[in-house]
Amino acid sequence: MRDFRDAKAMAKTLREALHAKSVTFTNSESQELIARILGYRDWNVLAARIQATQSSTTSAQASTPPVGVNIPIVPMRDMVLFPHMISRIFVARDKTRQAVEHALAGDRHVIIVAQRHSADDRPTTLDALHPVGVIANVVDRQTQADGALKVTVCGLQRTGIVRLTVGEFLAAEVTPIEEQGGQSKEAAALSNAVLDAYQTYADVDFSALPPGSKARFGLPSIGDPSLLADTVAPLLSTSIEHKQKLLETSDVVTRLKRLIELMSVGRPKAVA
Repeated sequence: MRDFRDAKAMAKTLREALHAKSVTFTNSESQELIARILGYRDWNVLAARIQATQSSTTSAQASTPPVGVNIPIVPMRDMVLFPHMISRIFVARDKTRQAVEHALAGDRHVIIVAQRHSADDRPTTLDALHPVGVIANVVDRQTQADGALKVTVCGLQRTGIVRLTVGEFLAAEVTPIEEQGGQSKEAAALSNAVLDAYQTYADVDFSALPPGSKARFGLPSIGDPSLLADTVAPLLSTSIEHKQKLLETSDVVTRLKRLIELMSVGRPKAVA
């Protein structure tokens, strides 16, 4: 049975079937239609999802990056990336641009890590960065009119930053962070509690949505407790510090409990 990973083949089949009936669709039009049928906002989002799945599979099959391997760093002023999270970021600092270009010329891996102070234009020391980031895959990049890069990245795995190397770009020696408790009965029970808490927190009724539409709205669903936690975390209207603490929490049960605590406070009230 075909799924979203077969989207390109599905788009081709659709285009050929319509052509046989004298209906002309361009390649991009058929891809956009398939993306919407599968519940995604547009083809770019679906393409990033496909790339992320392929990257995750490749990463799982490959050996874990050992301490001593330098991976280019992309410091973030105001965002915490989580595993499985796909995000578009803007890169303007010269060293960070060099880091992205180096990654694209190699295995496409970078370390996305939040810097401690957003005003710091040159975070080149361990003290300037948080100790845990995420190994991410660079899905694509586009050069903007002002020279900045718009980069799509997909988080793969939590990683600890051991040592920095400063050259044409900032790089890090890393150590992988293994998760704990993700397959426990307590984690499974807490997953249901997290999903219930999120419906209240976001004021959304999952039962009112048609089947298969959660992905279109970027909403979480029950499944892998670790994946659920890392899907909900970036959706919360909370501080960078709170999100960083969630990222640094390798125990899945503890992470789920912290999510429930954060959501119990409710969304920050908008200032009129």
